[in-house]
Amino acid sequence: MSIWSSFRAFRDKLQPPPSRNELPVSFRERFKALGNLPQLFQLIWQTSPALTSASLLLRIVRAAVPLATLYVGKLIIDEVVLLTQLAAPRDLTYLWQLVATEFGIIFFSDILNRALALVDSMLGDLFSNQISVRLMRHAAALDLDYFEDASFYDKLERARRQTSGRMTLMAQVLEQVQDVITMMFLSIGLVAFNPWLILLLMVTLIPSLLGESHFNARSYSLMYNWTPERRQLDYLRYTGASDETAKEVKIFGLSAFLTERYRDLADRYYRANRALSIRRASWGTVLAMIASIGYYAAYVVIILRTVSGQLSLGDMTFLAGSFSRLRGLLQNLIQRFSNVAEGALYLRDLFDFFALRPRIVSAPRTRTFPRPIRRGFTFENVGFKYPNSERWANRHLSFTLQAGEKLALVGENGAGKTTLAKLFARLYDPTEGRILLDGYDLREYSLEELRYDIGVIFQDFVHYHFTAAENIAIGRIEALNDAPRIERAAARSLANTVIEKLPNGYAQIVGKRFETGVELSGGEWQKMALARAYMREAQLLILDEPTASLDARAEYEVFQRFADLTKSKSAVLISHRFSTVRMADRILVLGNGEMLELGTHEELLAKNGRYAELFHLQASGYR
Repeated sequence: MSIWSSFRAFRDKLQPPPSRNELPVSFRERFKALGNLPQLFQLIWQTSPALTSASLLLRIVRAAVPLATLYVGKLIIDEVVLLTQLAAPRDLTYLWQLVATEFGIIFFSDILNRALALVDSMLGDLFSNQISVRLMRHAAALDLDYFEDASFYDKLERARRQTSGRMTLMAQVLEQVQDVITMMFLSIGLVAFNPWLILLLMVTLIPSLLGESHFNARSYSLMYNWTPERRQLDYLRYTGASDETAKEVKIFGLSAFLTERYRDLADRYYRANRALSIRRASWGTVLAMIASIGYYAAYVVIILRTVSGQLSLGDMTFLAGSFSRLRGLLQNLIQRFSNVAEGALYLRDLFDFFALRPRIVSAPRTRTFPRPIRRGFTFENVGFKYPNSERWANRHLSFTLQAGEKLALVGENGAGKTTLAKLFARLYDPTEGRILLDGYDLREYSLEELRYDIGVIFQDFVHYHFTAAENIAIGRIEALNDAPRIERAAARSLANTVIEKLPNGYAQIVGKRFETGVELSGGEWQKMALARAYMREAQLLILDEPTASLDARAEYEVFQRFADLTKSKSAVLISHRFSTVRMADRILVLGNGEMLELGTHEELLAKNGRYAELFHLQASGYR
């Protein structure tokens, strides 16, 4: 039975059958993953051609250092042996020249190593930053429905983990190139001595190469298939120690629950990884012993040739050192190739993420966006289903939002109000029907221009832990340095009353994530969010319950100001408070995603339908 057959038989006894936690990656997939390396090198080259060139050049020069060191060492030994055989006085000039040469080579090698470490460090930092920026930009360009799919978050998490350390992978590839060049230099002398010994050394290392390749594939499969659980671990770690969750963790006594859940999940992952690590270490030991046999067989031949007088002591030192270095290089080559193959598999996750493409994009030829909007938005039998869902979020919607009109959306939770707001902004395209703007399909306009003229503030708006000015400027980020415009937006939303109390005014960081930050109340955050809407100065403003944390009087005042300040603009208001809703020009009542009623406050009360029922139900709570 061959060595490899024995290896496979024993391996099959050791390992359990493939499971969800460890699905094998085929050799073809591993080999195909190496095709990601040219793309990685291209990205690194684009990061800094100068630093990349320096890294390559330094490695090529370093490749010749081992051979030069060994050869000078051989000359020193031969010279010492010769001098011991000569009678005094002995001329040591040549010997000291050789020693000085060896010192110079070692000193030069140290300089090369430090220079290479510096270059790789700078290039690695630049590359990591560039990849992180590219990942952020690409994620921002993808459709919203990607972010509502759990499998997408698994892919995003795997991609995020590749933004750091990928320069290390490229360094390993370049180190392999350097090692191959060094091996070529060393092999020149060794082939002349006995080419069969080099072949023996390489053959005995093949099992190690195959073994490492196999276990790297297993390791990747384990990491890949445990991505959801690793995301859960990250979530539990964050939830157990976060300023956003600290209150409830204490009040509800969740610490033991969270830590126990974390420990259980972490232990299961540890056990799966431990089993693989034990098998890898066991086989690594066996295969390393096989590789050692080849080395010592060659070493015995060198010793016998020296004892017989066919080789000098210097020759023996040179050949033994060359074989030892060659063995180490081959083992490193196998290890690095194995690591590179594994890294290339992980790298595939990054490029798979970059390969995702948005489906909601501008048409090749777009219409000029109307400024001002003249006829408004028209929904023609619009229906929408979220991806991977059979339930209609909206269905059979047919209505028109006139230019300059204020439309309120009313309905119970889950009625489809927020989804409708997203359709206005073309965060989604309808599953059926179409949406028109001034008589033309919304998809015929530039996506960038459309969103430039639409401002949306959702109920779950983001609390940006930036300065107060930056929080407002986010509404129109191009005007980040336009202080007068920021201050006007703050005054319109009454956020100026909040900012006046901050220690550093508009320059104050808000939120407690950073040391100098000041936390705001829910109502204060909502005023900041409303300021973003005013900052946008868009033709259509959509407010999705952004004042839910304000009391009834404060919300009424905010929307009264909103109505006065946006008289010439279209607006969509979503609110559960009818004191606010009745200020709209018309009210659209939704139920199970469909339009139940449409009209003014008075018209809908007169109909005595769903709107009237909800209105009287809320009013009874104040009696």
